[in-house]
Amino acid sequence: MVDAVLAGDGLDRVAELAAEAVGGTVVIVVPRLGAAALAPRGAPASDRLPELRRYVGDCVADRPANPPRGLAVEIPIASGDEMVGCVLLLEGASAVVGEASEYLHLAAVASLTEVAVEEARDEVEQNLRGSFLEDLRAGAGLAPDELVRRAARLGCDLSRGAVALCAELHTDRPRHVVATIAEDVPGALAQHMESATGGSPSGRVYALLPAVGEDDAAEATLAAAARLATRLQRHGTVGLSSFYAEAGELGRAVQEAELVLDVLTVSGEPIAEDINQGTYRLLFRVLASHPEEVRSFYEDTVAPVVRYDDQYRTDLIGTLEAYLTANCHMSATAAAIHAHRHTVAYRLERVRDLTGLDPMQSEDRERLGLGLKAYRIIAPRLPR
Repeated sequence: MVDAVLAGDGLDRVAELAAEAVGGTVVIVVPRLGAAALAPRGAPASDRLPELRRYVGDCVADRPANPPRGLAVEIPIASGDEMVGCVLLLEGASAVVGEASEYLHLAAVASLTEVAVEEARDEVEQNLRGSFLEDLRAGAGLAPDELVRRAARLGCDLSRGAVALCAELHTDRPRHVVATIAEDVPGALAQHMESATGGSPSGRVYALLPAVGEDDAAEATLAAAARLATRLQRHGTVGLSSFYAEAGELGRAVQEAELVLDVLTVSGEPIAEDINQGTYRLLFRVLASHPEEVRSFYEDTVAPVVRYDDQYRTDLIGTLEAYLTANCHMSATAAAIHAHRHTVAYRLERVRDLTGLDPMQSEDRERLGLGLKAYRIIAPRLPR
């Protein structure tokens, strides 16, 4: 039986060999692998697999469970003190009970070997995924052809581009998040990475979501990514990149997803609501590829106001944002910030004095509005 596992025949073959040896119906259930095998095939108990899965799942989780009808022998599959599954003999065997138990114990050993083989295979694949995504994050300068080849070996087709995802987890089930990504986006490459800094103790999940659709690949992939992000929100905060059609740009996609996540992590609801709109998205792309340009624009617009607020504990930035949101209506701005119209006018004059840009002039307002957006996306990385 162990030889069958090592030959790659899996639990189905182990169950077949055990059933032949004992002359009865044998069921092997290993919840950790999501696996269940029954032999001989076509046995009357085949339609009871869901019930038997639940029973073994309850046993593994140490929950109260009523033995299923017709259970003759039950052998736990255990690693040390940890139970990982069961081998069940359901119907009367032609072998005597002692012999049947001996064969079932052998089936349990073979099943435990299968668990070890699968976990070793999964660990190797996780290491490969983690190494690949870490190379992208670090900007290792992978050649596009090599990048596509490495991803293909991991079951991910990046030849037509992808959207990057970065999620800060608030859950102790990172594997479930990775599995959800794989379920929602076939061919996605996802990996949980432990936090090496002061971030979430559950770490982050990084993923590349390969292109879907045909001529509408960008729109279709972004739509699929948005649906996935909505589903994952109960597990943490999710940042998405733009769609990058060229494999050589996917390192920037990962950086962009990290930038979006950083902004969402520290921002309030107004930013969270429109973070994927055109102007913000353009700034994120520029910041991922040419950060000095965004920082320069910030310095040339609202940076003096931000520093003034920090020094004197004022809120000129908040007043400017409220003014622009209210379509430059002075009374509406005053009502929004609970201040007098004269206070609003005075604060806007201070903004003009500090920046050289007049909020009352349309061209200057556009620059100030874009400067505010630039500030919001680089604020998490500004020195404190």
